[in-house]
Amino acid sequence: MEHNTDILNIIDLQKQFFLSQKTKPLSYRIDALKRLKSTVKKHEKEILEALYNDLHKSEFEAFSTEIGIFYEETSLYIRKLNRWAKPKKVGTPLMFFPSRSMIINEPFGNTLIIAPWNYPFQLLMCPLVAAITAGNTAVLKSSPYTPSVARIMETIIEETFPKEYVTIFGGGREVNTLLLQQRWDFIFFTGSPQLGRIVMQAAAPNLTPVVLELGGKSPCIIDSDANLKFSAKRIVWGKFLNAGQTCIAPDYMFVHEKVKTELLQLMQAEIQTMFGKNPKESTDFPRIVSQKAMERLEKLMHNGQVVCGGEFDLENRYIAPTIFDDIKPDDPIMQEEIFGPLMPVMTFSDIQQVIDYLHKNEKPLAFYYFTKNQQKAKNVLLQTTSGGGAINDTIIHVANSKLPFGGVGNSGMGKYHGKIGFETFSNQRSIVWSSSYIDIPLKYAPFKKRVNLIKKFMK
Repeated sequence: MEHNTDILNIIDLQKQFFLSQKTKPLSYRIDALKRLKSTVKKHEKEILEALYNDLHKSEFEAFSTEIGIFYEETSLYIRKLNRWAKPKKVGTPLMFFPSRSMIINEPFGNTLIIAPWNYPFQLLMCPLVAAITAGNTAVLKSSPYTPSVARIMETIIEETFPKEYVTIFGGGREVNTLLLQQRWDFIFFTGSPQLGRIVMQAAAPNLTPVVLELGGKSPCIIDSDANLKFSAKRIVWGKFLNAGQTCIAPDYMFVHEKVKTELLQLMQAEIQTMFGKNPKESTDFPRIVSQKAMERLEKLMHNGQVVCGGEFDLENRYIAPTIFDDIKPDDPIMQEEIFGPLMPVMTFSDIQQVIDYLHKNEKPLAFYYFTKNQQKAKNVLLQTTSGGGAINDTIIHVANSKLPFGGVGNSGMGKYHGKIGFETFSNQRSIVWSSSYIDIPLKYAPFKKRVNLIKKFMK
């Protein structure tokens, strides 16, 4: 199915199918969502097995971070679509009386969704659910780095949808290149900032709207008054979830000098509590996705002082949860998103040092700050920026479907999840509906006698 002619033929079929208006009735969309959810439930065990095969994810982690989020999003869309899709009435200036104004959410049309490998099921299926809810067709592109998950997703899509409505392709860069060469009505991409630039370049000639869900170096700041026990537990959980291969994982730590020693001791204890004395033997600690990723991460392990961990096994794609102290801003590990179980630690004495550092670097996807002082937290939030984040916790903002998820600047553009996802995949079309029986002459020439009147209306 991945021959060039097959891809181009299916894209053409999807264009024709969208123009047939079949995707627009709300009943059609809701039925599609129900069928997709049913098929996923049918293959749930196989999805869990595939996630274990590709990434060594435990059943709990695989369900809670991949399948469970998909179920929650899909159920929400099924419940709320009728309400969200209603035209929204807004006010109309008196000078246009008698007219009515409204905003109509209409589908963009033919959409392309390109998914990454780190959460290969959730990050393909959740954008798909939003695309379907908004009334679009969709071409999906799975990651070649998680082949087991790609195969089961292909089975699910082919069992659920006709290919002219939703279809999925595997393959590598050559397939991505061919897909990006086509004209789309909307592109949704999740991946690195480097690849995000390529997607944006491909969209530019046709001025195709894009959502780019990228990444970056998300800071985790622990101030002197933080609850260190809670901080240690929540940071270890967020950092080493999926072996650190999470776009919103705390990428590095800024720790106040007064509490650094105690916090690092507590984190070491938490690592042992969660993954045992030898995390390699833990069924709850995932593996790195590929040998190439392993080699990249290994090169980042040569600066600073190893506080704990440091063990790795290239052949089995394993790196122990590792904390590095005495890291400098110009060390290689601070020059790129880590995307692995390596936690570099820097020290500060004044929060302004951290804020100045953040201003000098790219805007992150997530931001985490630990403090007991609410006013300090508000002040730090006011002086910084990020796509999202949490105070006194990590990661959890992504799991709230009532919060828009996405980046800012180098970490991405556009948001999704919940109602925002429906709106992201929709064109907000502004319509003024004027009466065909009454016509107020105020707006027509000659204007000389109406200047004072129009000023009264518009001041």
